[in-house]
Amino acid sequence: MSRRRLLQMTAAGLAAGGGRLSAGAPTASLASIAARNGYVFGAAAAEEVMDKDPAYRDLYVTQTRIVTTDIALKMGRVAPQPGPKHFENADRLLAFCDQHKIAMRGHCLIWNEWVPVWIKSMSGDERRAFFDSYIDELVTRYAGRLQSWDVVNEPFWPGHRAPGGFRLGPWYDAFGTDYVRRAFERVAQLDPKTKLVLNEAQTERDDEVGLAVRRGLLKLVADLKHAGVKLDVVGLQGHLQPQYPHDPARFDEFLHQLADLGVDIYITEFDVYDGTFPDDIAARDAAVARTAQQFLEPTLRHPAVKAFITWELADKYSFYRGMAKDKTRLSRPLPYDDQLQPKPLWNVIAQSFENARRAKASTEGQAR
Repeated sequence: MSRRRLLQMTAAGLAAGGGRLSAGAPTASLASIAARNGYVFGAAAAEEVMDKDPAYRDLYVTQTRIVTTDIALKMGRVAPQPGPKHFENADRLLAFCDQHKIAMRGHCLIWNEWVPVWIKSMSGDERRAFFDSYIDELVTRYAGRLQSWDVVNEPFWPGHRAPGGFRLGPWYDAFGTDYVRRAFERVAQLDPKTKLVLNEAQTERDDEVGLAVRRGLLKLVADLKHAGVKLDVVGLQGHLQPQYPHDPARFDEFLHQLADLGVDIYITEFDVYDGTFPDDIAARDAAVARTAQQFLEPTLRHPAVKAFITWELADKYSFYRGMAKDKTRLSRPLPYDDQLQPKPLWNVIAQSFENARRAKASTEGQAR
């Protein structure tokens, strides 16, 4: 099937179904559509990929070219108690990725959340020593085998009211804001080939919280770059929350400011929260697709945006399902449904890759 025919069919499916996927819509690979247009597409993956759901595992083989560890390399999973670290799940996921020629991203080395209680109970000196040894052990184990590391995750949370909007926690307590630089410098020494990522949330929000996070992130990236720290990529999570305002023009300006600092940009944890949308499934899926399109169309046009990664692939494995208080209204934030069938969001992602490429080509032609 030609790319033009694929787009005609997916567009027709959305139009004919009022935002719903038509019965005859294609299920081509998002990874191949992305690659043809200069992007890498992938998704986070938890243990279900390897152990519990062979059909879901197969979806990763056909649809992705990069996989982010969901929780397998978070500190709470790797070091829940004192003693030997637990790498079994991460190792199995890496073996799966290697077998199918899929790149793997490590998420995440350092985060001020989900730190085991036994680490929080350490003295300041003990915690600082553990910080260094933990980075050394994990980075050395996977050196040269990962596409990228989320070295520091979510350094900002204005709600904590710390100077500069930083997120409080055990590493902030141990080092102050210098924990970020320390982590990046240590990883760069141990694994100079892997791309190093600073991953952040909430930047899509055009409210007091989102704008504060943007200001803090821009200053931190500028400071790290000025200090000569190896920082290759800024990850913007992209958990879209339609209950908060989003200004595409102001977000566009923010992306340009980041790119001007000399970093690539990945959208690292994309999904669309649907809690404010109608109960009707068709209407809700259409609203999710529209929300995604409004964000993706302008965002993917930036030359600095290199990768687009969803947080899991199918609704039944979304973290929103576990958080929901109402178990009768199941969240539908991802491109595949519970039966692993593509939804309108799938179409929007595919079309956004194509439209972004055409927009870039048009802009380059005008520049010439």
